[in-house]
Amino acid sequence: MNPHFLHCPVPVSPAAQARVPALDRIDLITVRIPYLRPFSTSVHTWAAKEALLLRLESGGVVGWGECVADPDPFYASETTQTVRHIFKDFLLPLLTPGQTLAELLASWSPVRGHGMAKAMLENALLDLIARQQGVPLHQLLGLSPRPIQSGVALGIQPSIEALLEAVSDALRRPYHRVKLKIMQGKDVEWVAAVRAAYPDISLMADANGDYGLEHAPILRQLDAFNLTMIEQPLSYSDIVQHAALQQELRTPLCLDESIHDLDDARSALALDAARIINIKQGRVGGMIESLRIAALCEQAGVGVWSGGMDETGIGRAFNIQLQAATGFTLAGDTAETASYFKEDIVDQPVVLADDGYIAMPMGPGIGVNVLEERVTRYTLNRERIR
Repeated sequence: MNPHFLHCPVPVSPAAQARVPALDRIDLITVRIPYLRPFSTSVHTWAAKEALLLRLESGGVVGWGECVADPDPFYASETTQTVRHIFKDFLLPLLTPGQTLAELLASWSPVRGHGMAKAMLENALLDLIARQQGVPLHQLLGLSPRPIQSGVALGIQPSIEALLEAVSDALRRPYHRVKLKIMQGKDVEWVAAVRAAYPDISLMADANGDYGLEHAPILRQLDAFNLTMIEQPLSYSDIVQHAALQQELRTPLCLDESIHDLDDARSALALDAARIINIKQGRVGGMIESLRIAALCEQAGVGVWSGGMDETGIGRAFNIQLQAATGFTLAGDTAETASYFKEDIVDQPVVLADDGYIAMPMGPGIGVNVLEERVTRYTLNRERIR
């Protein structure tokens, strides 16, 4: 254990001093966009992305946020319905025009957890403020733009043959790494087949918490395949058992769902439970908390990357802006939009350049324009709050 990480100070983004504008209109919008093909993990299969969007309007300027919660509790305990409840009844009432974002976030501290709800509102405010100032979000956050490395995540396939075909399709684009979802019974043999077919690609495996410590002998077999990391093999709520498992493996463990905020990251680093951390800004409470986690990991020499939640172009744009931070040293999950959706709800879908990088949008706010006619086309429910 390294207790240094329990006390290591981290900087706060200058965006925390931005002031909350007066809001003229607030809308919650649920959209449902079909996937090109179903996406499966060890816990569930989804045929479409059902996303809760937040639209804020102030002085004729519109800002957007996207909640990464699903309509079901199969990935996380937060759902789009719990987010509606927490947002309307606990977070929004604490918002006061003129307060700083730091003051707003501090006022939310009595609300335990609910990082997805907090991130949705913080993101929409950041986008709105940056658009009002006419600057890209990364500039508001105090970051310099840079091209973003991209990786692709492949869901669990029905057969090894189908998996190899999916990898082949993905590698027609120059992604910097490929992530394979694994689960009990679809792990060692499946990873071995991909590594045999593609000996030189950067490859990782994501278990979504499907294993226990008793499965250490199986996970140890994955050491043979030179993986960049094994992501979240054990329980979503665990840090201590991951620390024990890491001692039995050569392959670095990456924590994802176990990291809900900066304190979780401190604990994981102190216990050597994670040698890589996946920061999903929409799950850990938003961009400002994500930057604090990334700064802590950078001080510790631990790599971080931006995980994806199959977001629409709104959520993807936030993830791209976040990765301007220097702590993000590994390729993230911000794959091309065309890998998931026939069309997006923004006018600048994510596209890879020939070198496998994504250009950072340079327009105001998140840098993309939301196509409200498409939002309307895919809308399941719209609720005007104010």
